[in-house]
Amino acid sequence: MIQINIGLGTLVVGAGFWLLWGTVPTAVMVGWILLVAGFLFWKGRTITEIWAWSTLLVGLESFAWPLNLMVQLKSAATAPSDEEMGTVLSAVVLGLFASVFWISFSYGLFKRAWAASATTPPIDPPPSVKPERPQRTKKR
Repeated sequence: MIQINIGLGTLVVGAGFWLLWGTVPTAVMVGWILLVAGFLFWKGRTITEIWAWSTLLVGLESFAWPLNLMVQLKSAATAPSDEEMGTVLSAVVLGLFASVFWISFSYGLFKRAWAASATTPPIDPPPSVKPERPQRTKKR
């Protein structure tokens, strides 16, 4: 079940990366997907942690989207047109709203995962040390 969620989380983050960069070489996309899958496999011990990391990455991608758009428009022309300014405004509003939503959602998932890990006992509890009883000697 963990591997299915790692695959789905990687798919979601990969779709966000594709939406962020648009046309990107296949090698870069495959590299990003493998990197995310490896990261989720390494850090995701539970399904909640896998989705917490996935939503955090989607939130960071949502934050980077308007920044990426502004850099692309700045390098394209000296003065952006009114249509381009409207596109930037929409990207900033939607990108910041989406990033705040996804980062807040991931914070809630992290908080839930941390609370669950604090209440569950460790898998291999340490052996308990019993205090030695003093030796009683028989009276004759």
